[in-house]
Amino acid sequence: MAPPRLFLASSNPVKLREYRELAGESPVQLDLLPGFSGFPAFDEDAPTFAENSAGKALHYSQFTPEMVVADDSGLVVPALGGAPGIHSARYAGPGASDADRVQKLLREMQGKEGDDRRALFVCVVTLARTGRAIAITSDYVEGSLIHEPHGAHGFGYDPIFLCPALGHTFAEASQSEKNNYSHRGRAFRKALGLFLSQQIP
Repeated sequence: MAPPRLFLASSNPVKLREYRELAGESPVQLDLLPGFSGFPAFDEDAPTFAENSAGKALHYSQFTPEMVVADDSGLVVPALGGAPGIHSARYAGPGASDADRVQKLLREMQGKEGDDRRALFVCVVTLARTGRAIAITSDYVEGSLIHEPHGAHGFGYDPIFLCPALGHTFAEASQSEKNNYSHRGRAFRKALGLFLSQQIP
């Protein structure tokens, strides 16, 4: 009997590898959505992670009869009114690097100490089939922003996000450590559990 299949709404093999690692030994076949780059692009311009995640999954699920998984995630800093939030990937403007975004955030955090440096990584994962949302799950990991980057792994804001459970930044964590604690890992495992338990049609 063939394993259940999920198509990732992406053409990025690095993201596929991450999702396969998050799935672990789960009996699911994860693949990139065939023909993804040829489909009309989905513009992630909604005001919430949930709307962007669901919108993306609904959009790309129109092009296959199989289940599609999509996510939206970002860093939320309460002391900055929730920024970077949904703009995490483009916080420093078009064409900016991860290092540019980190440096902009550190500038914004100058003078802030203690609880004002609290931050959360948030992720919302949506499963959709043929234009219908099947499951939406979310989770987060709470930590704090340190004053300068540490670590050479990960991406985005990982070098300045200190995870208390690990005792170091996400960029200093091994991939398996990060998978265990990350917002995306937690949200995706919830969705995968629903999918595999046949609680969804």
